[in-house]
Amino acid sequence: MADAKNILLVEDDPNFGIVLRDYLNLNGFQVTLAKNGMEGFDRYKKGDYDLCILDVMMPYKDGYTLAKEIREDNTSVPIIFLTAKSMKEDVLQGYKVGADDFLNKPFDSEVLLAKIKTLLKRKSSETTVSQKQTDFQIGDFHLNAKLRFLTYKKEDPIKLSPKENDLLKLLALHLNDLMPRELALTQIWRDDNYFTSRSMDVYIAKLRKYLKQDPKVEILNIHGEGFRLVVHA
Repeated sequence: MADAKNILLVEDDPNFGIVLRDYLNLNGFQVTLAKNGMEGFDRYKKGDYDLCILDVMMPYKDGYTLAKEIREDNTSVPIIFLTAKSMKEDVLQGYKVGADDFLNKPFDSEVLLAKIKTLLKRKSSETTVSQKQTDFQIGDFHLNAKLRFLTYKKEDPIKLSPKENDLLKLLALHLNDLMPRELALTQIWRDDNYFTSRSMDVYIAKLRKYLKQDPKVEILNIHGEGFRLVVHA
C-alpha cells in the first residue's frame, strides 16, 4: 500500500520478531525488521520511519542507547519499548531517553496495535507548532500557557503557578488521551520518586479544583498509568 506507515522493528528474538512483523504487515503497516541495536540504527539511517518499536535488551547495542541515537536525529518519531523488565527505574530511564510508550512482554498484540494507532494519530495532529502551542481550549476554559492564565468563560483569569501551568499544558497536549505519570514527572519535576509523585498528586488536585466550574471537564486517574484530561460531550 502506497500510504502504509513505515515501522522500524528492532527485536533480537528472531522468531518473535518475524511473527510480530508479519502481524503488523497484515494490519497494513510496512515493517523493517532488525535483529540488534547496531543493525537497527543502520536501518534507521537508511530509511524514513513513522514509528519505531525497540526491544530493550539486545546484543551489541541496547534499546535505550538506540533510542537516544534516534532522538538525537529526530525528536518527534514515536518510540515504543518492548521489555521483559517492569521495574520503575527501567521505565523512567526509557522516558528519559525519549520513549513514548512501553509494553511489557508477554503482551497482547491487539494492545500494541492500539498503541501504534494512537501514537500515529497523535503525531499526525502534532507538529513543532503544537509543541510550542500556548493557547488551549479545554471545554469552557481557555489556557494561555505563555502568560499562565486560565480563564473560565468571560470571568477574570486565574494566574497559575509554573508547575500548575506546565502540568495543565501537558494534559492539554494529551487531551482525551493518556498522559503517562512518568512523562510528567521527568519533564516537569525532572525526577520520579515518592516525593515528586506525591507532589504531582497535589498539583492534580489543585487543577481539579480550578476545572470543576465546567462539569464537562474532568481529570481521570488511570491507576498505575497516569491521567487523562477529558472533555465530555
